[in-house]
Amino acid sequence: MKYLIREKLMCLGDDFVIRDESGRVRYQVDGRAFTLLREKLSFQDASGNEVAFIREKLLALRKSYEIHRDGDRVALVKKDLFNLFRVGFTVDVPGPDDYEATGSILDHEYTFRRGGRKVAEVSKKWFTLRDTYAVEIEDGEDDVLILAAAVVIDQICHDRDGSDSED
Repeated sequence: MKYLIREKLMCLGDDFVIRDESGRVRYQVDGRAFTLLREKLSFQDASGNEVAFIREKLLALRKSYEIHRDGDRVALVKKDLFNLFRVGFTVDVPGPDDYEATGSILDHEYTFRRGGRKVAEVSKKWFTLRDTYAVEIEDGEDDVLILAAAVVIDQICHDRDGSDSED
């Protein structure tokens, strides 16, 4: 399935709308749920029902976010430590076969892999709008988890004022 993620401009917080390939709104991310201590995002279906919750993890050595579903943490997204050979993120899920996102992260041109197999691709190359990018997810994968991870990666790599962060 192919999705289009677009950051809503002129909103309080970091809000995103996610459409499917036919243009229908499938998900939205509401960034108004925040505290002074950490960032929180509500990942909702098209009707506004929360299907996942994204929360910045406190007291981490590097910026990281937890993805929760039905009250349980289902993933921890964190930027990899400095590596000369690649820039990427790990999406740590319970059990083996974590997701890895590598490529040109700041340019929204990267791939999610799990167990060495490509499971999703993120690309901005076809869009002229600044805060719009596509996520194509292989059948059988957890769309909500991968889309939430893509939003987290966007949060970590791009400051609120639109400038890039090497964090």
